[in-house]
Amino acid sequence: MPTTRARSARRLPRRLFQLYAGLVLYGASSALLVRAGLGLGPWDVFHQGVAERIGWSIGTVSVAVGALVLLLWVPLRQRPGLGTVSNVFAVGLAMDATLAFVPDVHGVVAQVAVLAAGVVLNGAATGLYIAAAFGPGPRDGLMTGLHRRTGRSVRLVRTGIELCVLAAGFLLGGTLGVGTVAYALAIGPLAQLFLRVFALPSPAPRPPATARPHPAPAPAEAA
Repeated sequence: MPTTRARSARRLPRRLFQLYAGLVLYGASSALLVRAGLGLGPWDVFHQGVAERIGWSIGTVSVAVGALVLLLWVPLRQRPGLGTVSNVFAVGLAMDATLAFVPDVHGVVAQVAVLAAGVVLNGAATGLYIAAAFGPGPRDGLMTGLHRRTGRSVRLVRTGIELCVLAAGFLLGGTLGVGTVAYALAIGPLAQLFLRVFALPSPAPRPPATARPHPAPAPAEAA
């Protein structure tokens, strides 16, 4: 019978593929939301606002902010995983690469279509990389760390963090609009759906050992 370690080793290539495919698609989907021009998710509103102020690309700001947020894990005693560190770099780089090839979108119909595609792709990307189970992204880890240290609910902590970065991003010049609302309403159900779609198969349980049958007693000889 294969051991648990052997089964885990066979699943590793798929987990790695899901992790990096998810992170690249997450960056690409965030770029689509930028090109749609109808509003971004809370963290990207902040990234865009900072980028407008300091002249960096939005992807570079995303990398820098992710690294700074990761430093906040130290007092919270959070332990990063491969997915955490990869998230810091892969999402921002993929975002800038996509923005370099995808032009601005004009016209309401095209903008709505690109917005919808970006939101759905973002949900699929979230399901991909979370299901790979290599650790949370830096921003999600900040949320769970604060939840554990403060005793506040995850919902309250997440809402508080995202409202703060959303307000700061908007004041810095980030794009806030109908796309922000659409993203906030849709990303939770979409992520939950795609988490089920991309969930790794559970290891097959070992069949119970069967008792060896005892040989039937030899028939007694007739007297």
